[in-house]
Amino acid sequence: MSVRVYTQPQRGNRWIGQYQGCRPIFACVLGFTETGLIPGISAAGATPEARKYTCVADAEFLYNGPQPTPQYPLPPLSAGASPVLISRTVVNDLNIPLFLFNAGLPILPAVPTIDLGGVSAKCVTSGEAIDLITVKHLFEQGLVWGERLANQATGSYLILGECVVGGTTTALAVLLGLGLAAENKVNSSHRDCNHTQKLAIARRGLARIPTAEVRAANLFNSTPVKNLDPLILVAAVGDPMQVVVAGMAIAASRTAGVLLAGGTQMLAVYGLCQAIANCFDLNWCPEEVVVGTTRWVAEDPTGDTVGLAEEIGSVPLLATLLNFSTSRYPQLRAYEQGYVKEGVGAGGCAIASHLLGWDSMQLLQAIEALADRYSKG
Repeated sequence: MSVRVYTQPQRGNRWIGQYQGCRPIFACVLGFTETGLIPGISAAGATPEARKYTCVADAEFLYNGPQPTPQYPLPPLSAGASPVLISRTVVNDLNIPLFLFNAGLPILPAVPTIDLGGVSAKCVTSGEAIDLITVKHLFEQGLVWGERLANQATGSYLILGECVVGGTTTALAVLLGLGLAAENKVNSSHRDCNHTQKLAIARRGLARIPTAEVRAANLFNSTPVKNLDPLILVAAVGDPMQVVVAGMAIAASRTAGVLLAGGTQMLAVYGLCQAIANCFDLNWCPEEVVVGTTRWVAEDPTGDTVGLAEEIGSVPLLATLLNFSTSRYPQLRAYEQGYVKEGVGAGGCAIASHLLGWDSMQLLQAIEALADRYSKG
């Protein structure tokens, strides 16, 4: 099998067995946070200016594949290639239905998206990332679309992916705000995770949350904030994707399987699902929800994804065992040196390809075929 279960093996293997051979629906939620413009915060775009366009470029490539003159070309990276090559390969070659959602972007994508009426987030350090009314609206939209998509995925599952540059830093802030010991456990698109920078940004934002009960809590020692409305937390230090995907996962889990496609960011979403369901007494089926990522994230020596999943609790962490070490493309081999690692639902899409019968070598060959077309323009 080309998928490994890292935590909660009984639940994870049951989930795999239940959805083996099923064709999923892929919903990719696009969002933006000004946190992604902080110098050095992310490698998903070589410069802050390039990172403004990463999301719309990935969305365009995911939808259209290689084009002679894309409106938003994939931005140059310091090393590696966009993980959208993996996602696009699976979606296209295995005919997986794709839905793109705009949860809040400063630049409109050049391809069709479902606009959820959100806004891009201010920097985490502001402590006022998104206004609470918008957060509540986005969560409601997530509930609506989660139910709607699950109804189309009868007997199957949803892949819920994301594209948010700087999203592992907003994830860290939310995880800490939920009282979870996430310090030095998160991942990054950098080869070596910039934990010190991320933690300083997250703590600065959390310290500015204007809620008395939050100020009184010892957030920095991972003490849970009792009775904190998790939507207030997202409004303070989150990004627009997080509550949309949490709403989708909660609603969809009632009637379908859910594969939260990502590493740190989707573990934060799972934590949000737990907190929101508890806070508002919402019905959901956590046994139908898994987090699925890449081996490069699950085994990242500069983070602790497995430890983070165990800290959150009952979440099964799955990963594709896709390996690029034999690739003829140095941009893909760079993944084996720790660059890029994940994004745009790449790990979840790879897992879906394995559940539909592809092994890691077949997937690599298909990705290289797409890379061939891309390199020829």
